[in-house]
Amino acid sequence: MPQTVFETNLDGLQLLKTGKVRDMYDLGDHLLMVATDRISAFDVIMPDPIPDKGKILTQISLFWFEQMADLVPNHLVAYDVQDFPEASQPHVETLRGRSMLVKKVEVLPIECVVRGYLSGSGWKSYQQTGDVCGIKLPAGLIESDQLPEPIFTPSTKEELGKHDVNISFTEMVDRVGQDLAEEARDLSLAIYRQGVALAKRKGIIIADTKFEFGLDDGKLILIDEVLTPDSSRFWPQTSYRPGGAQPSFDKQYVRDYLTSIQFNKKPPGPHFPEEVITGTRSKYLEALKLLTGETHGI
Repeated sequence: MPQTVFETNLDGLQLLKTGKVRDMYDLGDHLLMVATDRISAFDVIMPDPIPDKGKILTQISLFWFEQMADLVPNHLVAYDVQDFPEASQPHVETLRGRSMLVKKVEVLPIECVVRGYLSGSGWKSYQQTGDVCGIKLPAGLIESDQLPEPIFTPSTKEELGKHDVNISFTEMVDRVGQDLAEEARDLSLAIYRQGVALAKRKGIIIADTKFEFGLDDGKLILIDEVLTPDSSRFWPQTSYRPGGAQPSFDKQYVRDYLTSIQFNKKPPGPHFPEEVITGTRSKYLEALKLLTGETHGI
């Protein structure tokens, strides 16, 4: 099994914060974003890492940043460790393939969620009320149905360990202002549509996803990760059948296991059987290969 990175402890570098998956270091002019192999589900970080997951996520994000460059600027400064500042060079073996040097920005305090299919919390909400985050949907839809049009359903961006809360677009406007809210919404929908069209040609349905944005000298740019199996639901097109949950390339594999053992969605998370670890790794790797045409040496 490949070597895993559950957490980083990079001597000589200032750790800024630790997220569910990424460790952020302050390098002065820029930030160093390191994708570990941690995996979370139901907002709980699990004790067992998924080997190479951080590398896979990084390669997928780099692919999409390039694909979306004409549509929206992003925070990437460098991804080759040889181009990182001198202070990071003692850690190149840890950083290689799983890290990016990125711009410092003012982070928009909103998770910009786009849904193109009825699944997850959206499906649960629809069953109860006929809408998703205040957006009324046609009657008679079934689980995993494609929506008539993608919908924008923002949520709060909570601290580690707390659940993000779905909010209406009006609430988003109250938090960030009309102009910024509209720009983030329109960009999110445009990125999603472009991503969906490309992924469809590769045999992947992107059912839903979330984006994060930041302000760089007043300009909205794409940050964090984009259209990965962590931030999105990826379904194989060949097996798509509305009317129930779908097979997936994402961490739904982990969620389904946790549901099967009746996990209470509170820390600490349980240890995984080996087949859940290897199965999840293979799903992530398959998504990378389908999207980019290669496994990038992973």
